[in-house]
Formats: sequence, structure tokens, C-alpha cells
Amino acid sequence: MPLLAMRHDFRAPAWAPTSLPEIYAAALEQFEWADQHSFTTLVLSEHHAFEDGWLPAPLTMAGVVLGRTNRSRVTVSASLLPLHDPVRIAEQLTVLDNSAPGRLWVVFGAGYRAEEFEMAGIEHADRGRMLEEYVGVVLEALSGEPFDWRGRSIQVTPKPATDPRQLLLIGGGVPAAARRAARLRLPMFPMNADPKVAAAYHDEAKRVGFDGGFVIMPEGPTFVHVTEDPEKAWAEIGNYVLYEAQTYASIQTPGQTSAPKVDAKTIDDLKRSPQYLVATPDDVVAKVSTASAMAALVFNPLCGGMPPELGWASLELFAAKVLPRLDVPAL
Repeated sequence: MPLLAMRHDFRAPAWAPTSLPEIYAAALEQFEWADQHSFTTLVLSEHHAFEDGWLPAPLTMAGVVLGRTNRSRVTVSASLLPLHDPVRIAEQLTVLDNSAPGRLWVVFGAGYRAEEFEMAGIEHADRGRMLEEYVGVVLEALSGEPFDWRGRSIQVTPKPATDPRQLLLIGGGVPAAARRAARLRLPMFPMNADPKVAAAYHDEAKRVGFDGGFVIMPEGPTFVHVTEDPEKAWAEIGNYVLYEAQTYASIQTPGQTSAPKVDAKTIDDLKRSPQYLVATPDDVVAKVSTASAMAALVFNPLCGGMPPELGWASLELFAAKVLPRLDVPAL
């Protein structure tokens, strides 16, 4: 049975009919709904200076979502650690984990948009080195013991309720990122399914004597919308989904591959992509039956500023006609 995931980026382009406060309210209500319907994970991401309001503070929002839910894991994928003070990030993590022990995963990424580094006053070229250094600082800080870093005397209290190595993962999409994750002795959640990435992780883990790691390879559609009439649904949601796909593709750096990235000029391009599953309940069940246990069905029911009623129609149909036919483990 594939995992059930819901993501929200909290975006409202100016041309969409839904305001940003309406997006925030609907997203939180939908996360609550997902928690009540056995969704494994609720996903947040981080980007800065987007005109449509892409969520810039995912750990802040993680606290809100954890407070509104009871069972689902909240996954920040990714937190762009080089843009932040790692000691302050560690303090946020320990507060969140003590508030909802064991329900938070944070994937640390190096980031890639040059504009975000310029805004933070940080050298873009240093991001990989900084990520490795900063993750080490976060791990040391979460031990609760005093230490010195860059001339600063540091002690982060309280300690987290959960082992920090069960809270944190490393992101990325190239072998260098995978080797970094293994050196840090943390699991990896790559942004693509390139087998070279997993191979590099396991090779480096063996070299450094780390035998407790794993790689979670992305698998499954990254946009699911359940409908009795797919063509009608595409007519209703297509412009929002196309906007989301095109803006995401536009920020990818040359040579970078990301599983959700689709180079789409038209809605028909989206229809042909395996990343988009706009389908009847029967077809969704059929898709699930052929997927591996590690695949994920990802719902993004406010994609591109989509009116909430369109997302709710999909979710309610999923709950009525798909979910009862799935072998979903209780959380």
C-alpha cells in the first residue's frame, strides 16, 4: 500500500480567485482532514521572495500544523539550512519535537536559487560546504551539551524528546549530496530517483563505517486529483496545475533533475506526464494496486492557488470511493 501524503506550499498567484488568507485557512483545514484520514505525512517546503507567497518559514508553519493535528508526521522538505543560523534552527527543532514528540521530520537541503542566497547575504557557491558544517552544528546543539562554534559559546536547551538522528534527513539530487549525507551519518531523501545518488550514498557509508543509513527514493505521482470526470476536472484545474509546474520548472538550475519537475507548455503535456494522476476512483485504485509499498500518492489540493472547493471535491471523493478500498494502516 503506497503512503498517503498531502503537501501545501501556500501559494496564491495574483490572477487566481483565492486570496492568501483563504489559502492558509483551507490548507490548515485540509491538513486536519488528512490527519483524520490516515495520511502518513504532511509536507511543507521553503522558498523565498516569490510573488505568489511560497511559504518562507516552514518550521513556523510546522508548529501550527503539529498543533492542529494528532497523528500524521509533518515533513519539511526541504529546510534550506545555509540560509539560517543553525543554532536558532536547532532551538526551533527541539521546541517542535518536545511539543509533538516523534512527529517531525526535517530534510535539510543546500538550496539552489541564487536570488535566495543574495537576499540572505550568503555566497551561493558555499552552500554545500555550509550545509555540511551547519548540520554538524545542529546535531551537536541538539545533544544539549555546551560547545563552542565560531567563537560562540553555545548550549541549546531543552534537549529534544526524540533522538536527533531520527528527526533529520539530508536532501539533494547529485552524488556529492549523497556522500555528504553518509558522512553526516543521516538518512537521505533525494529529490530524484537517480540510482547514482543511492549508489554514492551506500558507497560512502561503507567507506566511513556507517551501517545505519537508508535512502528514501521518490516514487509515485506528485499530484493526485480524484474525479468522476477527468476531462471536466482538467478544464477546471488545468491552469492552476500548469502554473505550478511551469514556475517550479523555471527555478531549477541547469543540469539539476527533480522528480516533480515537468517541462510543460500546455495542459496536454501535464496529462501525458506520469507525475500527474487526474483519474476516476477505479483508476486510482488500479494505480495503487501496481505501486510498491514505498511509493507515495501525493495530494496538492490547493496547487497553484486552486480554489479550495475544487480540492475538497477531490478529497471527499477519495474518502468516499477510494480510501475504503485501500489497505491503509492505522497511524
